[in-house]
Amino acid sequence: MSRGGSRERTPERIELQIGGMTCAACAARVEKKLNKLEGVNASVNYATEKAWITLEDSGAAEQDSHEGVLKTLISTVEQTGYTAAAPQPMNDDAGTDLAAQDLKSLRIRLILAALLTLPVLVWAMVPAAQFDYWTWASLALSLPVVLWAGWPFHRAAVLNARRGTATMDTLVSLGTLAALAWSLYALLFGHAGDPGMRHAFRLFEEPYWVSGHSTGAANIYLEVATAVTTFLLLGRYFEKRSKARAGAALRSLLTMGAKEAAVLKDGQEIRIPISELSPGDEFVVRPGEKIATDGTVITGASAVDMSMLTGESVPVEVAEGDAVTGATVNTSGRLVVRATRVGADTQLAQMAALVEEAQSGKAEVQRLADRISGIFVPIVLVIAVLSLGLWLLAGAPAEPAFSAAVAVLIIACPCALGLATPTALLVGTGRGAQLGILIKGPEVLETSRGIDTVVLDKTGTVTTGAMQLTALHAAAGFQEERLLRLAGALESGSEHPIARAVTNAAREALGSRRGTLPTPEGFTTHQGRGVSGIVEGHEVLIGRRTFMRNQSVELPEDVNGLLERAEAKGSTPVLVSVDGRFAGVLIAADTVKDTSADAVAQLRQLGMTPVLLTGDNEGAARRVAQEVGIDQVIAEAMPEDKVAAIRRLQEDGAKVAMVGDGVNDAAALAQADLGIAMGTGTDVAIDAAAITLIRGDLRSVADAVRLSRRTLRTIRENLFWAFGYNTAAIPLAALGILNPMLAGAAMVLSSLSVVANSLRLRGFKGR
Repeated sequence: MSRGGSRERTPERIELQIGGMTCAACAARVEKKLNKLEGVNASVNYATEKAWITLEDSGAAEQDSHEGVLKTLISTVEQTGYTAAAPQPMNDDAGTDLAAQDLKSLRIRLILAALLTLPVLVWAMVPAAQFDYWTWASLALSLPVVLWAGWPFHRAAVLNARRGTATMDTLVSLGTLAALAWSLYALLFGHAGDPGMRHAFRLFEEPYWVSGHSTGAANIYLEVATAVTTFLLLGRYFEKRSKARAGAALRSLLTMGAKEAAVLKDGQEIRIPISELSPGDEFVVRPGEKIATDGTVITGASAVDMSMLTGESVPVEVAEGDAVTGATVNTSGRLVVRATRVGADTQLAQMAALVEEAQSGKAEVQRLADRISGIFVPIVLVIAVLSLGLWLLAGAPAEPAFSAAVAVLIIACPCALGLATPTALLVGTGRGAQLGILIKGPEVLETSRGIDTVVLDKTGTVTTGAMQLTALHAAAGFQEERLLRLAGALESGSEHPIARAVTNAAREALGSRRGTLPTPEGFTTHQGRGVSGIVEGHEVLIGRRTFMRNQSVELPEDVNGLLERAEAKGSTPVLVSVDGRFAGVLIAADTVKDTSADAVAQLRQLGMTPVLLTGDNEGAARRVAQEVGIDQVIAEAMPEDKVAAIRRLQEDGAKVAMVGDGVNDAAALAQADLGIAMGTGTDVAIDAAAITLIRGDLRSVADAVRLSRRTLRTIRENLFWAFGYNTAAIPLAALGILNPMLAGAAMVLSSLSVVANSLRLRGFKGR
C-alpha cells in the first residue's frame, strides 16, 4: 500500500477465509465488526465462508503496510469469535485436504449421532419396545449425542454468549440442553426413572387447554434432544457437501491446466513446473498434450480442442502467429508456443477469479436477508421466554410450557434464510462458468430482470468480424477458377483483411493446402490503393478503381454499377487485372454469424427489443439488420455517439443491455444498465462489462439472461419458503401444538429444500 503523496490510489481488495461461521447471523456479525474499522468496506458470505474487503484510500488503512492491515483484519475477526486467514488457492491440495477433513469430521459426528439416536427414538415412540429402565438406557445413549456430537453448536453458542450475541447455534444449544436438563430432572427427581414407566409419543401435541395434562415430571425429552442434534448435523453435513458441489465448477476450471511444460533452453527441451514459466519462454506442445499457458504459436500448425472455453466440440485450426489459450488441448501437430501470460494473468485464471468474485458478492436481496437474520435470533429468544412465562402465568404445568419454549427455539433457526441466496448464487454462477457465461457480481442478476432493450454491436458481435469473399465476377474471357487462383496467390503476400479473405477463399475453393498456391514474385504494396506482382509469369494487379485507372487498365461500362451496388450494401469490391487487361471483380464483406438470426429471435422471445448499433455505414448496417431480423438501426456511430444513443434509450424509459466486443464499445458497455462483452473481444470491453461470454456465439446472450433470471427466481423461491416457514411455524410452536422433535425435523427439511431447489440450477441448459 502506498504511503504519502496525493496520487489517487485504486482501492485495495483483500480476501479472507472465515472459519467457524454456522449461520447467516454469524456472517452478519463478522461483516458488521469489520465495517467498523476505518477505511474498510467488507462483505462476508456465509455460503462461500469468505470475506471480501475493500480498503478505501483513507484512514488508518492508508498508513499501514499490506501485512499490517491483514493482521488487523484477522485480529478483528478473531475477536468476534471466528477464525480468519488468507485463503488457499482453490487448486491447492492443502486447501482441498482441509475441506475434506472438515467434512469427514462432520460425517463421523453424524454417523455416531444417528446410530445412538435410533434406539432412543424407537424406545420413545413405540410403547411395545419400552422395558424396565429404558429411560436410563436412553440417557446413556443421549449424553454423547447431545454433548459430543452436538459440541460444535454448544461451542459456538458459548463463544457468542461471551460477546453478548446470539446465533442459530444459540437456539440449537439452548433447545437441546434444555431438553436434556428437563429429562435429567424428571429422571432424578420425578417419576420418569421408575422401572415400570411407560409413555406414548405424539408428534403433534394436544394443547394444554384441550388435554389438561399435568404430568411433566414423568416425561423425558431425550428423543427430542438427540433427534434435533442428529437432524441438524444431517442438515449441516448436506449443506457443506452441497456447497462443495456448487463450487465444483470453479475448482474444475483451475484443475484443467497442465502441470508441467517442456521449455526450450538452448535447443533442448526441459520439463519445468507451470509455476516456473515466465512470459517469453518458448515451450513445446505435442499432440494430445494440454497447452501450458496463454501464448502465441511460433512454429507448427495443428487443431486445438477449445471446448473447455467455447463449449464447441470442433477443434480450431491454429498456425504460426495464432494465439492459443492455456489448458486447451493440442489434438494433432507439434507446436512451439511463446508464453504471453502466465499465472493469475491467464484467461483460465481470470475466468476463475470472475466466478469466485461473483459467488462471494451479495445481491441486495441477500443483504436484506442477512439483516433480518441478524435481528431474528434475539427476537426468537424473547418469544421463547414469553411463551414459557405466559404458559406458566396461565396456570399451566411446567411440561407444556417447557415444551412450547423448546419448540420455538428449535423451529425458528434461520438456516434456510441464510442459505436462500448464497446457495442459488453459488450454483447459478458455477453453472454459468461451465456454459462459458461469466457473471461478475450478484447485482447483475437483479439488473437482468428489468432489461427490455438489447443493443447489439455489429462487427464481431452479430457478424464474424473477419472479411470473407462473398462474390466473384469474372470478365469475359476469364474463368472464375483462374481468376481466383491468380488473385489468391498474389494476395497471399499481404496481411490486409481483404487480402486474407481472397487468399482463404482461393485455398478453400481450389482445395489447396496452406502454402500450395503459387508464390508471387516482385510483390509490391501500393499504400491505400492496391497490390501488384508476378504470378506464374503473369502481371497481376488488385486494387480500387483509381488504382486501375492509374495503371491504364480499361474498365467495362457495367463495372461502375456493380461497384456502386456492392458498396451500397456495405461490401468492399476490388478490381483485378491480368497482363494489363481487366479480369474481374472480387467482393468481400464482414459476414453475419450463422447463429445471429436465431439469437435475435431468442432475445425477442425473452421480451427484449433488439437494436443494431454500429460505426459502419448505413448500407452495411441495414443489410446485416435485415438478415438477422432487427428493425431499429443506429449507424455511423462513433464511441461517444454509442454512449449518447444508449443514454437516449434510457431517458425514454428503456432498461438497456449492451453487447459488444471492441475498445470502441467499452464506454457504451459501462453506460448500459447491463453490459455484456463477447469473450472473443478486447480486454477493455470485457473489463467494462458485467457479463462476459467466452463463446463468440450471440445465442449466449439469451442464455445469460435466462440463467440470470432463473437464478433470481430461485432466490425468491428460497426466500419465500424460508420466511413462510418461520412465520407459520413459530405460532404453532408457541401454542404448544408442535412437538420439539418435529420442529427440529421440519427446520432441517426447510434448509435442505432450499439447497435442493438451488441445486436444480445445475441442470440449466443453454439453447
